[in-house]
Amino acid sequence: MMYPFLTLDNGTEIVHSEMQPDGQVKVYMERPDSEVCFHHATCWLPGYTWEDVDGFSPVELERLQEVVRSTAHLILRFAQEGGFDSASSF
Repeated sequence: MMYPFLTLDNGTEIVHSEMQPDGQVKVYMERPDSEVCFHHATCWLPGYTWEDVDGFSPVELERLQEVVRSTAHLILRFAQEGGFDSASSF
């Protein structure tokens, strides 16, 4: 299951998975593109391992890394609680 997390000002959607038994959380980002359909990237927390990056420029990827790093504590918490809508204290 993937949970919506954040939409950036450039239309990039960020979603995350439930926490896996090994403690990892998949963070997936995509942005529509009229020529290639979608730009996309995956980051695995808590190790910040990036994979399947396609279409994002180095500057855009750096911004995504900054967003993920600055919100990782929230993503990890929401991944344990069933997403933002299920988070009990928000």
